Amino acid sequence: MSNERRHHSRIAFHAPAQLVAADGTLDVVLLDISLKGALVRLPENAALEPGGECALRVPLDALGDAIRMEARVAHVEDRCAGLLCLEIDLDSITHLRRLVELNLGDAALLERELSALIAE
Repeated sequence: MSNERRHHSRIAFHAPAQLVAADGTLDVVLLDISLKGALVRLPENAALEPGGECALRVPLDALGDAIRMEARVAHVEDRCAGLLCLEIDLDSITHLRRLVELNLGDAALLERELSALIAE
Protein backbone atom coordinates (compact mmCIF):
# COMPACT_ATOMS: atom_id res chain seq x y z
CA MET A 1 0.00 0.00 0.00
CA SER A 2 1.85 3.08 -1.16
CA ASN A 3 -0.74 5.62 0.02
CA GLU A 4 -1.20 5.33 3.77
CA ARG A 5 -4.89 6.03 4.45
CA ARG A 6 -5.16 4.23 7.77
CA HIS A 7 -6.96 6.12 10.56
CA HIS A 8 -6.88 3.38 13.20
CA SER A 9 -3.90 2.03 15.14
CA ARG A 10 -2.95 -1.50 14.19
CA ILE A 11 -2.10 -3.81 17.05
CA ALA A 12 0.48 -6.52 16.39
CA PHE A 13 -1.30 -9.65 17.60
CA HIS A 14 0.07 -12.92 16.26
CA ALA A 15 -2.50 -15.66 16.81
CA PRO A 16 -4.06 -18.59 14.96
CA ALA A 17 -7.39 -17.73 13.34
CA GLN A 18 -9.90 -19.08 10.85
CA LEU A 19 -11.03 -17.32 7.70
CA VAL A 20 -14.25 -18.54 6.11
CA ALA A 21 -14.38 -17.56 2.44
CA ALA A 22 -16.31 -18.71 -0.62
CA ASP A 23 -13.98 -21.69 -1.14
CA GLY A 24 -14.13 -22.92 2.46
CA THR A 25 -12.34 -22.39 5.75
CA LEU A 26 -8.66 -21.44 5.85
CA ASP A 27 -6.41 -21.73 8.89
CA VAL A 28 -4.60 -18.39 8.92
CA VAL A 29 -2.29 -16.48 11.26
CA LEU A 30 -3.49 -13.10 12.46
CA LEU A 31 -0.62 -10.61 12.14
CA ASP A 32 -2.33 -7.43 13.28
CA ILE A 33 -5.79 -6.12 14.01
CA SER A 34 -7.48 -2.73 14.39
CA LEU A 35 -10.95 -1.37 14.98
CA LYS A 36 -11.45 -1.36 11.21
CA GLY A 37 -9.81 -4.55 9.95
CA ALA A 38 -7.03 -7.11 10.14
CA LEU A 39 -3.99 -8.49 8.36
CA VAL A 40 -3.64 -12.27 8.10
CA ARG A 41 -0.99 -14.62 6.71
CA LEU A 42 -2.55 -17.13 4.33
CA PRO A 43 -1.57 -20.77 3.98
CA GLU A 44 0.44 -21.68 0.91
CA ASN A 45 -1.66 -22.09 -2.25
CA ALA A 46 -4.65 -20.27 -0.74
CA ALA A 47 -6.83 -18.70 -3.41
CA LEU A 48 -8.30 -15.49 -2.04
CA GLU A 49 -9.34 -12.63 -4.29
CA PRO A 50 -9.60 -8.93 -3.40
CA GLY A 51 -13.21 -7.80 -3.13
CA GLY A 52 -14.48 -11.12 -1.82
CA GLU A 53 -16.38 -11.28 1.45
CA CYS A 54 -15.29 -13.51 4.31
CA ALA A 55 -15.65 -14.08 8.04
CA LEU A 56 -12.68 -13.92 10.42
CA ARG A 57 -12.68 -15.74 13.78
CA VAL A 58 -9.86 -15.16 16.26
CA PRO A 59 -10.12 -17.45 19.32
CA LEU A 60 -9.02 -15.66 22.51
CA ASP A 61 -9.25 -18.37 25.17
CA ALA A 62 -10.33 -21.93 25.90
CA LEU A 63 -13.76 -20.71 27.08
CA GLY A 64 -14.83 -19.85 23.55
CA ASP A 65 -14.30 -16.09 23.66
CA ALA A 66 -13.37 -14.87 20.20
CA ILE A 67 -13.25 -11.83 17.98
CA ARG A 68 -15.54 -12.38 14.99
CA MET A 69 -15.91 -10.00 12.08
CA GLU A 70 -17.48 -10.05 8.66
CA ALA A 71 -14.97 -8.55 6.24
CA ARG A 72 -14.06 -7.77 2.66
CA VAL A 73 -10.65 -8.74 1.27
CA ALA A 74 -8.98 -5.38 0.57
CA HIS A 75 -5.71 -6.73 -0.85
CA VAL A 76 -3.67 -9.92 -1.16
CA GLU A 77 0.11 -9.64 -1.35
CA ASP A 78 2.96 -12.04 -0.49
CA ARG A 79 0.63 -14.58 1.17
CA CYS A 80 -0.89 -11.83 3.33
CA ALA A 81 -4.46 -10.58 3.07
CA GLY A 82 -5.70 -7.23 4.34
CA LEU A 83 -9.29 -7.39 5.55
CA LEU A 84 -11.69 -4.46 5.88
CA CYS A 85 -14.23 -4.97 8.67
CA LEU A 86 -17.82 -4.73 7.43
CA GLU A 87 -19.62 -5.89 10.55
CA ILE A 88 -18.66 -6.89 14.08
CA ASP A 89 -20.87 -8.04 16.97
CA LEU A 90 -20.99 -6.36 20.38
CA ASP A 91 -19.02 -9.06 22.23
CA SER A 92 -16.28 -8.98 19.59
CA ILE A 93 -16.00 -5.19 19.63
CA THR A 94 -15.77 -5.35 23.43
CA HIS A 95 -12.88 -7.85 23.24
CA LEU A 96 -11.21 -5.85 20.47
CA ARG A 97 -11.62 -2.57 22.33
CA ARG A 98 -9.94 -4.05 25.40
CA LEU A 99 -7.10 -5.44 23.28
CA VAL A 100 -6.55 -2.05 21.60
CA GLU A 101 -6.77 -0.24 24.94
CA LEU A 102 -4.14 -2.50 26.52
CA ASN A 103 -1.80 -2.08 23.56
CA LEU A 104 -2.23 1.66 23.06
CA GLY A 105 -1.82 2.40 26.76
CA ASP A 106 -3.74 5.66 26.25
CA ALA A 107 -7.48 5.80 26.92
CA ALA A 108 -7.78 9.21 25.22
CA LEU A 109 -6.27 7.84 22.00
CA LEU A 110 -8.69 4.90 22.10
CA GLU A 111 -11.64 7.28 22.53
CA ARG A 112 -10.47 9.32 19.51
CA GLU A 113 -10.24 6.14 17.43
CA LEU A 114 -13.71 5.01 18.51
CA SER A 115 -15.14 8.45 17.72
CA ALA A 116 -13.54 8.33 14.26
CA LEU A 117 -14.98 4.84 13.70
CA ILE A 118 -18.48 5.99 14.63
CA ALA A 119 -18.18 9.06 12.38
CA GLU A 120 -17.27 6.94 9.31
